Amino acid sequence: MNAYHAGELEVQRRMGQADIAVRVGRMIRTEIPAAAAAFLAEQQMVVLAATDDAGRVWASLVTGPPGFMHAETDGTIAVGALPVPGDPLHDVLRRPDQQVGTIAIEPQTRRRMRVNGLARPTGGSLHIHPDQVYSNCPKYISRRHIAGVAETTHRPAVHRADVLDERLQQIVGRTDTFFIGSADPDGNADASHRGGNPGFLQVLSPNRLRWPDYRGNSMFMTLGNISANPRCGLLIPDWQTGTTVQLTGTAEIIWDEGPQCSVEFTVDEVVELSDVSPLRWGQAELSPANPA
Repeated sequence: MNAYHAGELEVQRRMGQADIAVRVGRMIRTEIPAAAAAFLAEQQMVVLAATDDAGRVWASLVTGPPGFMHAETDGTIAVGALPVPGDPLHDVLRRPDQQVGTIAIEPQTRRRMRVNGLARPTGGSLHIHPDQVYSNCPKYISRRHIAGVAETTHRPAVHRADVLDERLQQIVGRTDTFFIGSADPDGNADASHRGGNPGFLQVLSPNRLRWPDYRGNSMFMTLGNISANPRCGLLIPDWQTGTTVQLTGTAEIIWDEGPQCSVEFTVDEVVELSDVSPLRWGQAELSPANPA
């Protein structure tokens, strides 16, 4: 049985990476290896991706003390937090049997792990029955260290729009990190990381963004999902304040000369939330793998 769907296979072929993708795909598991469980138990943040009732894809940030995300003895992964009030996935992930993609990232060490599967809420937590468990290389991750943890005692302030105003354009245009949620035509969700030098996420207009696709693990799960289902969501964190900017819309792969490509994203809705995370991070050390 092939580990990839038709969209992923098509992009792998177009990129000339089909043989490599077969080999790399063998590392995808459905169980939680001991090393993966240990990594997850150390994390204080995770990004969740899922589809809302209107079919829009969103990516959301949740945080907690070390151990809030951990492997259970029954093979599930518990996430002891849900998206904050005002987040587009706040209600979605409180319903049973939602397909969810997750990426746990540790900026201090440039390590990351992805877990995709079926999520069921239990009180204020999620239990994920994994279909895919795999790690990624450290490429393009900006190194950061936690400078402090803030007290958050109030509900996040919510700002909604359908385009990016000048202030939000500046936030987007200077980021070195964003996360992308995508899903295949059956709704199986995935969350992934994108990093680069500030400016790599280009603002073309108030509702149009573009970014280059840098070579990664050759599986092309995000591009494969976009090829089969253009709906996706972006999450741009403000590392100093805990604010997040969430965008949902549609993406298009722009094939440049040869196998290289970029992605153009059309914004349908914008949600800015203050104080999503209590973690306050120091200055970024940009990845040496970033293209100039």
